[in-house]
Amino acid sequence: MAIGVKALHLSFVPHALAISGAVMVLVWCIHFRGGLAWESSNKNLIFNLHPVLMLIGFIILGGEAIMSYKSLPLKKEVKKVIHLVLHAAALILGIIGIYTAFKNHNESSIPNLYSVHSWLGIGIITLYGIQWIYGFLIFFYPGGSTGLRSESLPWHILLGLFVYILAVGNATVGFLEKLTFLENSGLDKYGAEAYLVNFTAIVTILYGAFVIFTVLSQGPQEDDYSYSAI
Repeated sequence: MAIGVKALHLSFVPHALAISGAVMVLVWCIHFRGGLAWESSNKNLIFNLHPVLMLIGFIILGGEAIMSYKSLPLKKEVKKVIHLVLHAAALILGIIGIYTAFKNHNESSIPNLYSVHSWLGIGIITLYGIQWIYGFLIFFYPGGSTGLRSESLPWHILLGLFVYILAVGNATVGFLEKLTFLENSGLDKYGAEAYLVNFTAIVTILYGAFVIFTVLSQGPQEDDYSYSAI
């Protein structure tokens, strides 16, 4: 199954959406929410790291990692390293992003893990980590047999896309949850900040969608370890 568009060309759309989403979440957290901090008497500044790291670090870098295998006109081994490193960076930043939410809650005496957003978040980052470790061991080092890699590839791809779609959906739930809290605390439902958060969520969904479209489009060449196996 493939879309009749070259992946390299189509990938410019999600790249543009990634830049837009990154700018929007930074404007929200720095301009409207007061900034970012690892340590602060204002615990909201600690929480602000969560959406920034989860969107830019986890969703965007994770999406770029997924697209790299299909869109980059490079040798397979080079794409494999890029794919691996970008996913590792996304995983690390995602873990840090989740930690900042726990840190904010613990220092603010707010209960942890009380929402579907938090439950899904833990499940998604766990599956993401398992995917990365399995991919590293089977496709990178020490590497599985040719038969094992061939059999594992379709499942690795499908599970990876499934986890990524869950991550994008959960990020959208996170924006909704935070905006609802803010509006219940008096934020203007039709104010600039509310519109910004809603549009950031929409851009996040569009970015995720175009990541999938890029995966389903035509790669520069077919090989045994590309998404052409779909």
